[in-house]
Amino acid sequence: MKDDRFDVMVEVVPPAGADAAPLMKTLEGINDLSFTGFSVATNPVAKPRMDALSLCRILQDELKRPATLHVTTRDHNRLSLQGILWGAKALGIKTVLAMTGDFVPLAEKEVTSSVRDISLPDLITMAREAGLHTGVVMNPFTDELRLGIAIKRLKEKVEAGAQFVVTQPVYTSRDAEIIAEAVTPLGIPAVLGILPLRTFRHAAFLHHKVSGIEVPDAVRTAMANADNPTAEGIRLTRELLDTARNHFSGACIMPPFDHFEILHAVLPTE
Repeated sequence: MKDDRFDVMVEVVPPAGADAAPLMKTLEGINDLSFTGFSVATNPVAKPRMDALSLCRILQDELKRPATLHVTTRDHNRLSLQGILWGAKALGIKTVLAMTGDFVPLAEKEVTSSVRDISLPDLITMAREAGLHTGVVMNPFTDELRLGIAIKRLKEKVEAGAQFVVTQPVYTSRDAEIIAEAVTPLGIPAVLGILPLRTFRHAAFLHHKVSGIEVPDAVRTAMANADNPTAEGIRLTRELLDTARNHFSGACIMPPFDHFEILHAVLPTE
């Protein structure tokens, strides 16, 4: 579903510790750019980070832009999730992204357990009942079989109350267009996930090691052959952002390894 409004969100990973000051100083450096707000991850790749709700409030207070809170079924039981959602509403957080969360690595399962005592549809319903604008994520597979499965799952999330969807990172305009066409019949806004590539090694790692992300052969080859791989990654990001403006209701840019400075080459100033 495409409408006249186009929002650009910047994904932020909270710090691994209690001090948000260095991250905030970095983000102040991009606050003159034209984007809508922040999307704040919750313990990505199942590693401990500062509480995402706390960072959302800090971002809104200090940078005066809305923050979307990621909420997972992995880390909290039903009681805790209900409290988080009510707390988010009370603290002025208007939007949440409901998801299952990355799986805990096998090597760490003896010391870290996944909770998951609530289903994702139940979490979506709970978030809606708390008065929060609620989004979900989807894998960006474009082959017929897996795309069909992804759309079926997305339809179930929409039936539970999901109001928009953010894709996992996509790496070609053609794949983005296929996904946009498949999501349109569901009648909800779709946001294109864009994770800029920095090196061939980065592209290969995402493709081979990160669940839900596929970097096509042609893109990995282009990164391998580029004289300046980071510049090639920025070029691709610009291309995908243009595609998003034509086919999606927004884009979520996910700067890798806190390299927010690349946004200066991607987004205009306000």
